[in-house]
Amino acid sequence: LKKEIKNNGEILRHSLRSNTSPTKIKNFGIWVRYDSRSGSHNMYREYRDVSRTGAVTQCYRDMAARHRARAHSIQIMKIESIKAGDTRRPLTKQMHDNKIEFPLPHRVLKYTKKSLFVANRPSTMQ
Repeated sequence: LKKEIKNNGEILRHSLRSNTSPTKIKNFGIWVRYDSRSGSHNMYREYRDVSRTGAVTQCYRDMAARHRARAHSIQIMKIESIKAGDTRRPLTKQMHDNKIEFPLPHRVLKYTKKSLFVANRPSTMQ
């Protein structure tokens, strides 16, 4: 990439891209370049979110957690919405199963009009 001085650039258009389907979860591929202590690196990362801004936020937090990269050292090159069949990462692919289930292991029952002091404990495992 060639660095550009702010004085030489000119903003032609600034527009906000609205989300066409704000309740549908989409797959986003993000091409990232970041500077680490040893040099600069290029990466491709995938995230699932309802919006592009949410996916970018996940990317910044993930890069900070995994690579200790600060926000000023991260450059986002490109963001693309990706079809489910075109995803590459196993963490993204595992969410595409139609029969996926999420267990709820510790269900705490709400208080009913029974006595608080009973002989046996409530069963929270189903």
